[in-house]
Amino acid sequence: MRITNCHTHTFTAAHIPQHYPHWALLPFKRAPGLLRALALLARVLGQEGAAAALRRLHRFQQEAGQPRQADIFARLIAQYPHGSRFVVLPMQMAGMGQGAPHVDLVAQHDELAALARAWPGLVIPFATCDPRLPGAAAEVRRCVNDLGFRGLKLYPRLGFAPDHPVLMREIYPLLDARGLAVVSHCSRGGVTGNVSRAEADCVSHPMAFAPVLRAFPHLQVNLAHMGGQSDWQAYIRDGIDPYHCETSGGNFLMALRRMIEGGEYPNLWTDLSYTLFQSEAFLPFLRLFLDHPKMRARVLFGSDFYMTRQEALSERAVAVRLRAGLGEDLFRQIAETNPEHWLGER
Repeated sequence: MRITNCHTHTFTAAHIPQHYPHWALLPFKRAPGLLRALALLARVLGQEGAAAALRRLHRFQQEAGQPRQADIFARLIAQYPHGSRFVVLPMQMAGMGQGAPHVDLVAQHDELAALARAWPGLVIPFATCDPRLPGAAAEVRRCVNDLGFRGLKLYPRLGFAPDHPVLMREIYPLLDARGLAVVSHCSRGGVTGNVSRAEADCVSHPMAFAPVLRAFPHLQVNLAHMGGQSDWQAYIRDGIDPYHCETSGGNFLMALRRMIEGGEYPNLWTDLSYTLFQSEAFLPFLRLFLDHPKMRARVLFGSDFYMTRQEALSERAVAVRLRAGLGEDLFRQIAETNPEHWLGER
């Protein structure tokens, strides 16, 4: 089996704004050992929740603190069988109002292109952009035309809608004409820009992409994270009233399933990144969702490495747990067959 992980990252701390997530944490970013000390102190004081959060932040900093994208990629490939492929998604956070990254997006793209040349066939590079920033469309064109990138990563939670005019007029038409794919963050978690959480949730909701899916019916769009952890937990914990299903439209997971299962958006996909790393209780529900033929044909394997390094289980452990839980046929469908369709290879 040739596994394709459709959602990974190799960007480093140099590509993250200097003051993210808060300027008060700058001393801890400069001296990560302080986080370990604080985590130990919190544990001694009986604040296990705070200690766990600090340990997660420390593990994240360890990964992001690698000097090169190649160093992060070396850690990723060690978790997978020989010949596995990885869609690598960069990040553009310069428009958050939290300072400029040490390394700009052009340099980040160039380094990713070099990584793809060093690992031909194994690194599948995507570009990224914030359409509100000057030169966004020109940089995407450079990545596609000059660097041979295979798609685009979007992060609406930063504060822009998926049908932003720059995307609709300049970027999606280019991708559509070239048969290139799109990944967009689609959960309540992750990075939030200089907007309220309600605004970020609004532009991240699956239905926010409906105008794009209708305008470009051949553009293969992956709304990542399959709704996200909090909406899975709400679905499992609170349930969905079967007699008033319209009230569940605010649940990202339910909205995404309806969009795919209904058949109105045949170019809509989703991936399992990060969400399936959160709880072992999610796996039986995923197995049930994949009984629907349209869902089975539109779910992609993805992990969100290196974000998953914040969790206790390793990338390999969760991937193997998923493979064992789904069985070989279903895992092959989401990890080999579906990615090839999504990337336009079949």
